[in-house]
Amino acid sequence: MRIQIRWIICILLVIFLVTVYFRNILKELPSVDSLREYTPTLSTKIYDINAKLITELFTERRSWVPLSKIPIDLQNAVISMEDHKFFSHWGVSFRGMTRAFRNNILRYRKSIAGGSTITQQLAKLAFLSREKTIRRKIKEFLLALQLERNFSKQEILETYLNQVWFGHGAYGVEQAAMMYFQKNTSDLTLGECALLAGLLRYPGYYSPFNNIDRAIYRTQTALSRMHKLEFISEKEKFEAFTVHISTQRTTRTSRVAPYFIEDIRLMLEKKYGDEIIYRAGWNIYTTLDLDMQVKAEKALNDFLDNFDKTHGYKFISSTEVLKVQGALLATDPKTGQIRAMIGGRNFAESQFNRAIQAYRQPGSAFKPIVYTAAIENGYTPTTIIEDAPVVYVNDGRDWRLAAKTTDFLLTLPDKWLKDPMKVWTPENYKKKYHSKVLLRQALEHSLNVCAVRVVEEISPVTVISYARRLGITSPLTNTFSLALGASDVKLLETVRVFNTLANNGIRTEPYYIIRIEDKDGRLIEENRPVEEDVLSPQTSFIMTNLLKGVVEHGTGQYAKYLRRPSAGKTGTTNDFTDAWFIGYTPQLVCGVWVGYDNKVSLGNKMTGGSLACPIWTHFMKEALKGEPVLDFTPPPTGITFAYIDSGTGLLANTTEQSESVYLEAFLKGTEPKTCFIPETTGNILLSPKEFEEDIGY
Repeated sequence: MRIQIRWIICILLVIFLVTVYFRNILKELPSVDSLREYTPTLSTKIYDINAKLITELFTERRSWVPLSKIPIDLQNAVISMEDHKFFSHWGVSFRGMTRAFRNNILRYRKSIAGGSTITQQLAKLAFLSREKTIRRKIKEFLLALQLERNFSKQEILETYLNQVWFGHGAYGVEQAAMMYFQKNTSDLTLGECALLAGLLRYPGYYSPFNNIDRAIYRTQTALSRMHKLEFISEKEKFEAFTVHISTQRTTRTSRVAPYFIEDIRLMLEKKYGDEIIYRAGWNIYTTLDLDMQVKAEKALNDFLDNFDKTHGYKFISSTEVLKVQGALLATDPKTGQIRAMIGGRNFAESQFNRAIQAYRQPGSAFKPIVYTAAIENGYTPTTIIEDAPVVYVNDGRDWRLAAKTTDFLLTLPDKWLKDPMKVWTPENYKKKYHSKVLLRQALEHSLNVCAVRVVEEISPVTVISYARRLGITSPLTNTFSLALGASDVKLLETVRVFNTLANNGIRTEPYYIIRIEDKDGRLIEENRPVEEDVLSPQTSFIMTNLLKGVVEHGTGQYAKYLRRPSAGKTGTTNDFTDAWFIGYTPQLVCGVWVGYDNKVSLGNKMTGGSLACPIWTHFMKEALKGEPVLDFTPPPTGITFAYIDSGTGLLANTTEQSESVYLEAFLKGTEPKTCFIPETTGNILLSPKEFEEDIGY
């Protein structure tokens, strides 16, 4: 009797302890109702202007597909391999649980695995950690029962198929279809469905990328089970056996436009936060043209690779090599949309984006701002400018012109000559001077002294005000050296300036994102061009006409290989440290910069015309291939044309164009009124042949 009482007490004690244990577990269980509002971790997709996928941002790569769009063959294949009684049980398989406990508890004691239904697997995926313990298995059991009471079989299956891991970073059936076959789930064949279903137990082991024979064996096993369960016929099974399944691994890492993507990622993180960007499944539609970006990367990298082979590497130390760097930025002149962006040669080595972060001296690429200000302050394309050596001295308050010849230097104390704070003598490339030139010639051949004289005449303050209007936001020095691009600016800013000239004086802000939609297609953000009318269309037309001359006759002649109407300007800094070319056609604006990060010399005669301009030309040629050859916009009202004698800047006595006669554009009323008469006037300027032929600054 006492023994029976002891047994009863022991049994009651066990029941009490088990009850307490289960009550504690039940308190720890999350509410399965949260699955109705469950938001899976979905990757954010970034697309180009033509809706081509560029890359994804994610912690887990996942896309949600409703069950109605998942092929029935895939549903049945998964059920066959993972839980063939899915539609008949009520959440758990006692036979499977018993087998799992028998095989695992005795062997591993605290560790337990296996025997899970699809519902149990979903409970584990959605609510539980990955630990393999008896306590976790009990939670899985209880949650599965609750899931079956609160959700239909179809809801459970849909959530499971969109949640489960298929290997190689692919979560859910849509990402698995893209990973292994580069197609959407709805386009999968029977054999492909069977292959994916066969992966679920051990994705790495059965992956066709790791072992094709094991993958084929597993696929055949899935097809056989489907046939056994009467999901497919004998004929369908053997047809699927004999069809070759071609897998093609999708490259997940974005190797195209990494600097562009990184800038977008940083902007989105700052604006919306990490949780949204990496988990919400948004779709980001950008301004980038993926095809154009690929061509830009090839043009820049091919040229710089060749530069390294030809000129060798520079060494910072015995173990550290310094490679020449480059940046490229292309925009749509009408909208400001960024079409291509390169911030450096290798994103993995350096994430510093030289297109939008680097401050470098633009050299002569700044001169179009100077001459824009000049045109609006009384100058014309035929204004005669003195091109002779000049000396400026600083009297402690300001710089002033001291003399127009270097003879003046002989009268200065040696200590002044050695002090750049006291004396400044701007020089032309190769120290070549031409006495007197037309404004057009000064710009085409990038004559430094002429640009300085113009800034002296109209004042640096005036030039700075025009720089601000056109798109320069960086600090600018209020000195005459402003004419030679002595102030550091960004490539983004210089491209914005030329974009304004290309867009008839309307400044548009460069931007990346067209619109953002959430996973259900609801609009989150939409961007449109931000425009401001900052320059008259007449001045813009004249400047474009002048910059066309840089390509046709001046320092940017390499761009003639484009064989399209184009305009642009070269830029080179002292000691050949920076090389620039910013140019445009009616369809596209592009800026290129080349240099070393530590601002060492690129080498003798390494100018914007010889380095940056060829990169620009090769890119533009490929980027515009197949596009119509367009000329720039017709002259606006207020523009008049006149035939000019290039030797005097006066009206020509003929309307036949020749080496010495050309057609020039003027603001109406500013054209020359006097005609060139050889017997009385005589040439006061150099002929085009007498100008420096080198591709210079």
